Amino acid sequence: MKIIVDAMGGDNAPLEIIKGAMLALDEFDEIDEIIFTGDEDKINESVKENGIKLKKSRIVNCTQEISMCDEPASALKEKPDSSMAVGFKLLSEGEGDAFVSAGNTGAITVGATLIIKRIKGIKRPAIASLIPGDKKPFLLLDCGANSDCRAEFLYQFGYMGSLYMKNIMKCENPTVALANNGSEDTKGNALVKEAFELMKGAPYNFIGSIEGRQIPFGDADVVVADGFSGNLILKTYEGAAKVLMEALENAFNKNILSKLSYLGVKSSLDDMKTQFDYREYGGAVLLGIKKPVIKSHGSADAKTFKNAIKQAVWFLQTDLIEKTEEEIKSMQS
Repeated sequence: MKIIVDAMGGDNAPLEIIKGAMLALDEFDEIDEIIFTGDEDKINESVKENGIKLKKSRIVNCTQEISMCDEPASALKEKPDSSMAVGFKLLSEGEGDAFVSAGNTGAITVGATLIIKRIKGIKRPAIASLIPGDKKPFLLLDCGANSDCRAEFLYQFGYMGSLYMKNIMKCENPTVALANNGSEDTKGNALVKEAFELMKGAPYNFIGSIEGRQIPFGDADVVVADGFSGNLILKTYEGAAKVLMEALENAFNKNILSKLSYLGVKSSLDDMKTQFDYREYGGAVLLGIKKPVIKSHGSADAKTFKNAIKQAVWFLQTDLIEKTEEEIKSMQS
């Protein structure tokens, strides 16, 4: 198993990316090699300055970088020797088995679609994020790949999300819901109403609409939305979780009594922090693409990036792409 890593993507590259990759090698024996794409001098300098010992890895030198501000549609074309473009090229040529980047989301989506290509029969790929919930994580898609969607796209998102939860998370007969402004069948805009009618006859376990306040309670294993709405849900969810955690810390740091009280509940609070820590899942997967492409958080630290690589390992261990291809083919026949 060879994992291609964009060493220059993200706010904390290349140091946290390198550290995360080394953590992944320590944790996953299945990984035979990490292939870093990026500025070789910067990577080696970071390794030397921080006393990191590279193992089971090699560097493919690149002379360009794609920033978060670059226009996604043209970035890869204008910067063919960027760490991201080279990473996609290596993946398409079979030099590696999966690609992981914390870089520009739009550019990753464009690169995966144009260079790696969609699974036959898939109308649009979707960015799918595992999100911690009340009792168990749920999958939200699309989280930003397609701001404008058609009903048939949402229908397929539900199918891909269901397959992910069934094969990766071992969720038997996962429930699929459509993000809406109410749970009633009559609610929603034109897109949601049309998608609802399609999804009612889907071969997956569609349970209807779900409104925003119910999403965190895990009423559905898969929550489907267009990319614009899904991204808003994701970012709001992450922000609210961060505000809550900081408020709890401030409450327990008010005075001596509150600090003493904290000692009594520290174990439970630590468990809660772990449960709602987005870093545990590392990032998002791009579903509907012929090879595993993982988008880690732009602000990823070593732990976050290590867990993004874990998503790639899961993909390869379960042959999810092959299973998706088979399911889509059977659905169309």
